[in-house]
Amino acid sequence: MTPSAPLGILGRDKGGAFFLYGRDEFRKDEMGRALVEWHLDPSTRDFNFDLLRGSELDLETLSSVLATPPMMAEWRVVLLREVEALASSPRTRDALLAVAKNPPPGLALILLASIPRDSKAKFYRELKRETRSVEFQEIGANDVPGWLIEWAETRHDVKMSLEAARALGSGLGTDLGVLAKELEKLASFVESGGQIDLDLVKKAGTRVPSQDRWEWLDRVGKREFKAALTGLPVLFSQGESGVYLTMGLTTHLLRLGLARTGGKAALEEALPYRQKWLSRPLMQQAGSWSVPELESALKGLKRVDRLLKSSTTAEVLVLEEWLLSMMVTQEERTR
Repeated sequence: MTPSAPLGILGRDKGGAFFLYGRDEFRKDEMGRALVEWHLDPSTRDFNFDLLRGSELDLETLSSVLATPPMMAEWRVVLLREVEALASSPRTRDALLAVAKNPPPGLALILLASIPRDSKAKFYRELKRETRSVEFQEIGANDVPGWLIEWAETRHDVKMSLEAARALGSGLGTDLGVLAKELEKLASFVESGGQIDLDLVKKAGTRVPSQDRWEWLDRVGKREFKAALTGLPVLFSQGESGVYLTMGLTTHLLRLGLARTGGKAALEEALPYRQKWLSRPLMQQAGSWSVPELESALKGLKRVDRLLKSSTTAEVLVLEEWLLSMMVTQEERTR
């Protein structure tokens, strides 16, 4: 069976030049491999596939490979990694651009690059313009649980609980290559269609932090300020920063405000694709806040942000003060 276009984002037509760039190496490589498999006939793969690296490439080799027609197949595939290494070689760079602009029949040219930060080089602008290009930005922490749940189902045919996904993300960070390997290990313990839960993550020896950052934000969202105050030093001991936590709190409360004023539809429309899992807990938490209370809490966080950036007071103490003020407000509210 002929595979469909990878992820459906590069169109349905095969052949031509593809430019995959960005700092997320894992997803970029996955897309590159998917494009290779989409074009190649397995029976003639050895004759029609070339893997090149820009750091090891000269003009003569590049020109020869790109001019070679497919053999006993419809497509010839050239996967060129480290395209950024060609940026300083005018002749090789121009030769590549010429083929990207006007690929010969039967060629699928797949270019992978890590563009230097803040680069304004014309070379990259032209590649983006003349090819079918996709940028792979580094995934954010809040995207990790959604990505893990999706990857578990699509790649391993297993389900993953939200608690397990959050714990794995908290323990291992945002490197998708590392997360994918750990998920592969976990999936090997589960039958097809089964579920990876939090207990399995712990039993498998995965490092799970004693204080889950998402759980801590939920505690604040649920107005469980005493529990949040207890967990705050643990978060700092695990390497969290005051600025990062303040940003997370601000985003969380703003989303509660959106849920409070616009309802579920407005919230889900605003949430990024891989953060839709946040909709349910946010809607549950929003009901315990009034709009004025959220505005007051956000005003307090603005002060926290200023202190973190200008004061010599320990970060944990600045956030503790904010949580204590929230506790006082909570007590006054229940009198």
